[in-house]
Amino acid sequence: MYRYLSSLALVGVAIMTVSSQTSAQGDPLTRARALHKQTPLIDGHNDYPWALRGLDPGRDFSKAEISKSVPSLMTDIPRLRQGGLGGQFWSVYTPSTMTGQEAVRVTLEQIDIVHRMTKRWPETFEMAYTAADVERSFKAGRIGSLIGMEGGHSIDNSLATLRMFYALGARYMTLTHNGNLRWADAAADKPAVGGLSKFGEEVVREMNRLGMLVDLSHVSADTMEDALRVSEAPVIFSHSSAKAICNVPRNVPDNVLQLTAKNGGVVMVTFVPGFISQAVADFDAKPEAERKGQAPPKATLAQVADHIDHIRKVAGIDHIGLGGDFDGITQVVEGLEDVSKYPALTAELIKRGYKDEDIKKILGLNVLRVMRQAEAVAARLQKTRQPSTATIE
Repeated sequence: MYRYLSSLALVGVAIMTVSSQTSAQGDPLTRARALHKQTPLIDGHNDYPWALRGLDPGRDFSKAEISKSVPSLMTDIPRLRQGGLGGQFWSVYTPSTMTGQEAVRVTLEQIDIVHRMTKRWPETFEMAYTAADVERSFKAGRIGSLIGMEGGHSIDNSLATLRMFYALGARYMTLTHNGNLRWADAAADKPAVGGLSKFGEEVVREMNRLGMLVDLSHVSADTMEDALRVSEAPVIFSHSSAKAICNVPRNVPDNVLQLTAKNGGVVMVTFVPGFISQAVADFDAKPEAERKGQAPPKATLAQVADHIDHIRKVAGIDHIGLGGDFDGITQVVEGLEDVSKYPALTAELIKRGYKDEDIKKILGLNVLRVMRQAEAVAARLQKTRQPSTATIE
């Protein structure tokens, strides 16, 4: 009898163990974290370099020692690890109010931050210049660190300066920030050029020749369409969402989503509350006096997933990525407060029925494909095209 009861007990333990394992495999957050270990999550935009500058004008890492928790920031190494980051485009943002030589100098200083951070924390970060570099870093347990320039004002109307930024590691350039350039219109400004000027088109061609991704976040709809017409390589939107869901100029209209799909590009959905929730956007647009005393609405993780759903419907699963804009935002999406929270969004996509292979595309495979295609276009163009000597009109 004792042996019989013991056998029953063992069977019971075995059933409980199998049940527990099945439950863990079925848990969306557990599955999400497993996917992050299989595929590099590549985020399109993080403003830590500018946040560091805000904390210390001398850009001293000891003032933001991110190897441990830094509550004043949205980014530090422990939370990057929790978030499952495999690749990061670090924004070397320079305000568009800075122009000429000042813009060039400050952008160089921001690039210096990215290079120095990979040397200060080499066990975590590694400079990456190609898709293969990102994959190698990921396999080695490091975060492939890419450089993204946020605004064409940084090149001071000089294609030679553009080339030198590429030589220093810049792998995308957002054509404008919030203000128009002499050669391109921005989303947040009144139209002046009507999209891209002839020199603006030449900037895109030279970026194609170099292998630098053309980033269309921040630009006007006309500039988006012009760049998509001119570019021979896939473009990206490093941190933008769907205009049909949240009607603000910074988001991507449906017709441009369709053009981006034809181009082979990727829209990297951002976590900026005012670009995610129409209620937040409408509230933010009210005069300050009208907002006083009112409880501001919140954007939610589910709404971010709604943008992903919409882009999948209009452009297709091959044209979606993620671009959080952490440490470049003053408000946060509920559930996506810092870089540790990416698995929660992945879990939401699992709950919505996204297949693992499709989620991997969103996490990073789509961006890696775009990078490889841009590299291939550059290799082809460099056989027949010399560096451009065009100057601005």
